[in-house]
Amino acid sequence: MSTPRWKTRGMTVQPVTGAALVAALPDVAALRMAVFRDFPYLYDGDLAYERDYLEAFIKASGAVVVLAKDGGRIVGASTGMPMSEAGDEWSAPFIAAGRGIEALFYCGESVLLPEYRGLGIGHSFFIHREGQAKGLGLSESCFCSVVRPDDHPARPREYRANDAFWRKRGYAPLEGVVAAFAWKDVGRDRETTKPLQFWWRDLTALNRQEPVTRP
Repeated sequence: MSTPRWKTRGMTVQPVTGAALVAALPDVAALRMAVFRDFPYLYDGDLAYERDYLEAFIKASGAVVVLAKDGGRIVGASTGMPMSEAGDEWSAPFIAAGRGIEALFYCGESVLLPEYRGLGIGHSFFIHREGQAKGLGLSESCFCSVVRPDDHPARPREYRANDAFWRKRGYAPLEGVVAAFAWKDVGRDRETTKPLQFWWRDLTALNRQEPVTRP
């Protein structure tokens, strides 16, 4: 198994807890707002909301927050928690589809500054979160991603979706398991509701050695 390129650059990717996590929250909130401002989320964020959202990962006993650092600078972050500790808005689509959540781990966002993409950090984010899930005795993992039409006017010509990367990690979309959330898009004056498709993986199928390829 080859060495991830982020390691050859002297970077770190590791989970944080306690005081280190509390200290990192403002930087992670600002990072989320910056990355999610781009397509496909186009999120015109609010710092107060971001901090409230991230504080849930301090309170949840099974949560994990993984930070990617270049020196002392936070350049990426990823979150996760058992679905049983996430809000009803996340678990409701599974319950409505007749799927249990007792064995399910919810992978929240992964945000990474553009200049640090393609170094294997995305894989490391998943490895840490899936490891957290297995350590908690959970056997399933999921995340959700916003769905935008192919002809969306803000879609950059060079935009490439992450579907191929997610499939390499063993995830597939769950038909009919879709969440709905509202936020204000960049350049808009009001919130609109967007669909977010859930992707799922059976963690019992994890290989002994994780693949290290470019996300």
